[in-house]
Parts: sequence; C-alpha cells; structure tokens
Amino acid sequence: MTAYFIQASIYLLAAVIAVPIAKRLGLGSVLGYLIAGVVIGPIAGLVGQETQTIQHFAEFGVVMMLFLVGLELEPKMLWNMKTKLLGLGGLQVGLSTLCIALIASLFIDQWTYALAIGLIFSLS
Repeated sequence: MTAYFIQASIYLLAAVIAVPIAKRLGLGSVLGYLIAGVVIGPIAGLVGQETQTIQHFAEFGVVMMLFLVGLELEPKMLWNMKTKLLGLGGLQVGLSTLCIALIASLFIDQWTYALAIGLIFSLS
C-alpha cells in the first residue's frame, strides 16, 4: 500500500512541476502532463515497471486528459474553422488513403484489402 502512495506522490509532484512550466511556455496543461509522464517514465525510470498494477489508474488518467482537452476547446473557434477542418482534413485522409493503398497494392493481390489497409493507416 505504501508503494502506491509513493508512486502517486511521484505522479502528482511531476504534474505540479511540469504543468506550470508548460503553461508558462504557452504549451497547455495537457502537454505538460504528457511531458511529465515522459520524464518520470522512460527518461528518469522512476515509474513504469509496474504497468499491470497501475493500469486502472492510467485508464482513469486518459479519461481525465480527454476531459481536459474538451474543456480547453472552444466551440466557436471550431465552428469558424469548419471549412479548414473538413476540407483539408478530408483531403489529407483521402490522399493518405490513396497513397498507402497504392503502396499496399504492390504487395497484396486484392485491391479491397489494400484499400482497407490504406484507410486504417490514414487515420493514424
């Protein structure tokens, strides 16, 4: 039980340090949380070996991060950008699908499989 408190303290301390720094740099709080996670995980090695035991906490963290992203979005700004989002976003997905499907068709005989692979990879 003490190990959970130590890990929770590390997470909270990293967030308390990284988020104000990210805000001061104009990056946003969500990016501050992500930077804190990278620093205490893969770089410093303070956490991350116990992935099975903290998986539920991590899932809750993802939900909270998505909630924060939703709070920082402004619906009026999205509505003003609707032509760019739909037009350029749709163009990017379409061109990415076409390019990846053409490359996949060199290796796969059926064009439907190549198209499915193109659609899958264009969304990532």
